[in-house]
Order: sequence, then C-alpha cells, then structure tokens
Amino acid sequence: MKLRTFLKAALAGCTLLALQVHAQSWPAKPITVIVPFGAGGGVDATARVVMTKLADILKQPVVIENVAGAAGTIGTQKVARAAADGYTLLFAVASPLNVAPLVAPSAVRYDTFKDFTPLSTAAIGPFVLIGRPTLEPKTTADLIKLVRAQPGKLNFGTDGVGTSLHITGEMIKQRANLDIVHVPYKSGPQVLTDVAGGQVDLGVLPLGLAQSFIRDGKVRAFGVTSKARWSGLPDVPSLSETADLRDLDVESWLGLLAPANLPEPIASTLIKAMESALKDPEIVRKLGEVANKPVAITGAKFGEYLMQERQLLQAAVTRANIKAE
Repeated sequence: MKLRTFLKAALAGCTLLALQVHAQSWPAKPITVIVPFGAGGGVDATARVVMTKLADILKQPVVIENVAGAAGTIGTQKVARAAADGYTLLFAVASPLNVAPLVAPSAVRYDTFKDFTPLSTAAIGPFVLIGRPTLEPKTTADLIKLVRAQPGKLNFGTDGVGTSLHITGEMIKQRANLDIVHVPYKSGPQVLTDVAGGQVDLGVLPLGLAQSFIRDGKVRAFGVTSKARWSGLPDVPSLSETADLRDLDVESWLGLLAPANLPEPIASTLIKAMESALKDPEIVRKLGEVANKPVAITGAKFGEYLMQERQLLQAAVTRANIKAE
C-alpha cells in the first residue's frame, strides 16, 4: 500500500511539474480563438481587432475560427470540451453563456460557471431604442404616454426570440409597464432597415449597428440603454433619464474565456496581454468606431460579473416567460 501511495504521489508530482513547464513555455505555437458566430458580424469584427493586437503582444499567431450556429452555443460548446492548455479560447458575448441557458436549456451542453475560465472582457457597449422617423413622439417620455394610451398597438423588432436584444426590450417594457408587441427577426440589420422604412415601429439594436442611421436621420433614437450617454452620440439621451426607466442600465459585453482549469500562469499571461491590448490607442479608436469602449474586467471579477448578469436576465426572462424552444 505504501508503494502504491508513493507511486500515486510521484505521478501527481510529475504531472504538476509537466503543467508548470508547459505554462512557463506558453505560448509555443499558434492560438485558436473560436468566435461562436459568423464571419463579418459585430462579434467577429471586434474579435479580429483585439486579437490582432493580442498576437503582437504574445508573439504568436492568433487564428480566428468562426463556429456559428444555435445562437452561439455550438462554438461555445466546442471550447468547453477543448483541452485547458491555452491554445483554444472563446471570444463570446452574453447570448451563448447567459441567455441560451435560460431560454433554451435543452440545447445547451455546458455549464457557464463550471466549464470555463473567465479571462477578461474586451469591450462594453450599449444598446439603443430606435423608432421609425414618422413616429409622432420625439422623446422617450412622450413615447411612453403614447404606448399607454394605445396598449398593444405599437411593436418593436429585435434579432430573434430569447436574444439579448429581446430580453432588453422586455426589460424596457417591464420597468415602464408597457404593452408593446415583439416582432422577432433573423438579424439586426433587417430590423434596422424595416424601422427606417416604417415596416416596424421600434427596434432594440446594438448602438454600433444603428449609429450611422441615427446620424443620418433615417431612424429616431429615443435613448441608449446604458446609464450614461454614449460620447460618440452626445445628443442621444440615456433611457434612464426618463423617470419610468431611471433604473435601467444595460450594456453588452464582449470577452475572452478559456476551458475550465486553465493553469494559472497561462491565465495570468493572457489577462496581462488583454489589459495591455486594450490600452493601445489604435484599439481604443477602432472599438470606439463601433460604439464599444475597451474595458478589462478580469479573472474572478469577470466571473462575478457573469453571475450578476445571469441573475438580472433570469428575472426578466421569468417575468416575460420567454422561451426559444
């Protein structure tokens, strides 16, 4: 028995030593970052901006692999099952990690809080409530009055049932006690086009997607969902400036995660590299162009942020009875 115990201890020691040596030499080859959405979208574009700088800092190629499908859950699951060696990472948003487990639990084959190592957020940006140009109300307060006077008459479009945009729309409805009909689309750009064309009354979209239409007067911007106004569009108010929505504060994050049990030295290296990348003036400028601000919430604090977000989303989903299945 003593020999068996000795051998187990020796094996464990060798394994730990091997991990330490591996971590010290990391990265020794290209890193794959899985984006669980299609190429050319907002998540993909942001990932390519930030990961290009990360590659420079780590002195190894960082290859973006788009694994789209099932609201981001397919690519996310692939990372959850990957080796925790630092060579397969996930660049994600809330949809596959905190929305899908609530609205489509049978389609999710991973545990957000057990199967991943949170590394760092990369950016945070607000959503925006827009309306067709021919809508009579010009302020959020007047819009709320109109909706209450005509319950169920107006509608709002988002990129689908159970998405972050849909849930944000429901939060707006719940806080202001509004009756507005949800119209699910397949993509945000379709919503934007139809709001501009008057086919749908309102839309909840990423500010980065809608900002050019807002500047050109093609749609009316009632307000951003963040507590503060967006510096790039200072004339657009925050929805929280309206009394009925004073508690609203919703921003969309983008961030980097790894499979669970990533060795601490590798996690630390990645976190420091992300913090450095997000301070680069060119990265700050490029993120600002798509209405995102660089923010590094790292390690355990990123994990706490995810848990707080889940609780907030859970309350909205339960109250609205949102189900994507």
